[in-house]
Amino acid sequence: MKSNDPFAKIDVHTGVVIAAAKFPEVRNALRLVIDFGPTLGKRITSTELSHLYRDDNLIGKQVLAVVNSTPKQISSFMSEVLVLGFANSDKKIS
Repeated sequence: MKSNDPFAKIDVHTGVVIAAAKFPEVRNALRLVIDFGPTLGKRITSTELSHLYRDDNLIGKQVLAVVNSTPKQISSFMSEVLVLGFANSDKKIS
């Protein structure tokens, strides 16, 4: 059944952060390489998480990301996925 709901088209996958580095061109940003497994492979993105996490603390962590969003130019590279954040008990996105 075809849906007119735009959210039905969003493709969210779990991936594992395999590389993370500070991204000084963008405030509070980290550049991530996320492995989504053999079907989707590795994708890169930028996230504004450096105020919450050190880059080395993210290696091996699982993240949820929208994998079918349009790539977006972030300073010097193309961000291929959109990492999702969720509100914690303090109602801050983490």
